[in-house]
Amino acid sequence: MIEACNIRNFSIFLRDSFLFAYMEYIGDDYEADMKKMADDPITQLWWKETDLCQMPVISAEPGVWWAEMEEVFHTD
Repeated sequence: MIEACNIRNFSIFLRDSFLFAYMEYIGDDYEADMKKMADDPITQLWWKETDLCQMPVISAEPGVWWAEMEEVFHTD
């Protein structure tokens, strides 16, 4: 489902009980692709299993599960 929703190069890192995720989105309708993922029954089962292991960071907006981070450096 991740690939079907136009996500590539997806990684999740763990440090001191914090999860950090990185992904590259290559589609042209992010909202529609995220809805497609959220509507997928297998993805829903996976999220049900893993949601208990996660909690949003304090600075996240209300209702935001994965808060975006500002990129401060990048090189290719």
